[in-house]
Amino acid sequence: MENQFRPQGFSILPTVVKNLLIINVIFFLATWAAEATWRIDLSQYLGLHYIGASDFRPYQFVTYMFMHGGFTHLFFNMFALWMFGNSIENAWGPKRFLIFYFVCGIGAGLTQELVQYIQLSDIIEHYQFVRMGNRSIPVDEYLNMLTTVGASGAVYGILLAFGMMWPNSRIYIYFAIPIKAKWFVIFYGLIELFSGFSSVDNVAHFAHVGGMIFGLALILYWRYKEGYWRPNFRIKFNKDFTGGRPKSDWEYNKERRDNDKRTDEILEKISKGGYSSLTEEEKDFLFKQSKKN
Repeated sequence: MENQFRPQGFSILPTVVKNLLIINVIFFLATWAAEATWRIDLSQYLGLHYIGASDFRPYQFVTYMFMHGGFTHLFFNMFALWMFGNSIENAWGPKRFLIFYFVCGIGAGLTQELVQYIQLSDIIEHYQFVRMGNRSIPVDEYLNMLTTVGASGAVYGILLAFGMMWPNSRIYIYFAIPIKAKWFVIFYGLIELFSGFSSVDNVAHFAHVGGMIFGLALILYWRYKEGYWRPNFRIKFNKDFTGGRPKSDWEYNKERRDNDKRTDEILEKISKGGYSSLTEEEKDFLFKQSKKN
């Protein structure tokens, strides 16, 4: 039994996702207003500059996540945050989700800085000017032009988390093509990795990969800390506790089908009435199922 993922409406979004959406829109409007009124480009102050540039500031590892290069950039990042983030925050709670979001976003920024350092080290060491079209500019000026903006790194981490928690949920690409979440995540991860090595566009592909890597590391750390993979040197048997005997393949598969069916029913209930409509027992069941995946 496959789960069919249905995103919830804005009115029933959990706290952190809703506030992240609002803050990103506010930053976008403020950027537009500053440019139109005072001819000030806020991305020069709040975007993430190369760490060796004179315009770099440590706080940019956070502020760059709320800056976007245009409406399309903002729309698709916020759409993905809305689509996947609400289910994850409902399962994890606001505190864990917020920590995860910022770890992925900051990790994406660190990855981008590392990649830029590798790419620029030869230029910085051996050249004083960089050729840009018909003119040459000083290396220091060129470094200040390298600015990273956007929540994409954090969003790719959220996408990874969703694929790990509900791997068999169906996602509709372009609202028409169904694909399981786990394959969707792998597909996009490989595209970004390949694009990072081959593309010459202005997209920070390695930052996207970095967001996924840091997200994976944090999830694995949480699972280890909570005892999922700690060795205890004891043999564990899959038993039916009512009878004390090992389960047959038929019993195991039936239990799994029943759990999948109940998960479907709970997700359907969330899509109609929101997470708050669940009973405590249903919330606990959904939380345990997400950890099994």
